[in-house]
Amino acid sequence: MFSCFIKIVALLLFESIMDSNGKELISVTAWGSINGQSVEKYTLRNNAGQEVDIVTYGATITSIRTPDKQGNIADVVLGYDCIEDYLSNENPYFGATIGRVANRIKKGEFILNGKKYHVSKNAGKNTLHGGFKGWNSKIWNADIQSDQLVLSLLSEDGDEGFPGAAIASVIFQLTTHGELSIGMKVFVTNATPINLTNHSYFNLAGHNGTACELFRHMFTLNADHWTVTDSESIPTGEIRSVDGTVMDLRNSTTLGDVINKVPGGRGYDHNFCLTTTNNTKDEINLVAKVLHPTSGRYVEVFSNQPGVQFYTANFFPEHGSVGIHGKNGCRYFKHAAFCLETQNYPDAVNHRNFPNSILEPGKVYQHTVIYKFGVIL
Repeated sequence: MFSCFIKIVALLLFESIMDSNGKELISVTAWGSINGQSVEKYTLRNNAGQEVDIVTYGATITSIRTPDKQGNIADVVLGYDCIEDYLSNENPYFGATIGRVANRIKKGEFILNGKKYHVSKNAGKNTLHGGFKGWNSKIWNADIQSDQLVLSLLSEDGDEGFPGAAIASVIFQLTTHGELSIGMKVFVTNATPINLTNHSYFNLAGHNGTACELFRHMFTLNADHWTVTDSESIPTGEIRSVDGTVMDLRNSTTLGDVINKVPGGRGYDHNFCLTTTNNTKDEINLVAKVLHPTSGRYVEVFSNQPGVQFYTANFFPEHGSVGIHGKNGCRYFKHAAFCLETQNYPDAVNHRNFPNSILEPGKVYQHTVIYKFGVIL
């Protein structure tokens, strides 16, 4: 912990981008190194008093600071204070860009063009979030283009067992309207499954908010079906209607009223099939709205993806344990946060009735997600 503190105190500002009025929009600081390779932290700002911190390790969002209805600023995403903690096995993918394939692949295998591929099995018999060293644990290259931060990565052929090389980029932009826009693009040299997501953990009461505060959040999900899973969270292939079930969150629902009714008794960790307004590919649609009534903070989520993984931090340590040691000395426990991970359906590569997840050479994978933060007075 002392070494983390020293690194934080010793951060040196070495670049900044200004708007036409001389206001700093993007600044960058040194944030440690991994095996001699430097890691930087970029801070995006707007005129509404909001800020977002992103580090090049894993193209990871480490902080989102936004005001409540009283004007008090809080950091509303969970994370760590220094790079060493992000490297730990305890890290549940806080804020990271997940790839080459987010979520699970059954038995770590799939058939593509008549050939069976075996990829890393890092979750028991299955693959989770790209394998042992997915894109969340790589250092991305950074470039500032006007008010956008562009991070890029080369994933070589055979990376974690996946075929073909892939060139990925993630573009982060924070607008004056409180919209954190994340644009993900991938090009490949061979046909390969691609499914990216951002894995931020939110608590609109603040990153140090408890499960009690999370249960006060009111959720609306624009989804009329969900993908049924087995005991290992692998889709069975069934796409089931939410009608008349605890999965129906189409009307604003207080989380504490329903979380203990979710099958399995742990909470939500399910892929919801989003309802789109039309059949136009890549159209941006409403995914979810979340409100924390006490603070007045809300976030609206928009995306062009067919699904969203709604997760309520069910596998965090139970209360009474030491918890996960997070930012500013905070401890994170079960149900301390929620994730809304826009993506394709889990294990889509093994289900013909799921949206296609194979990216062909010459085609472009394009994934847009927008997290719009604001307050209700």
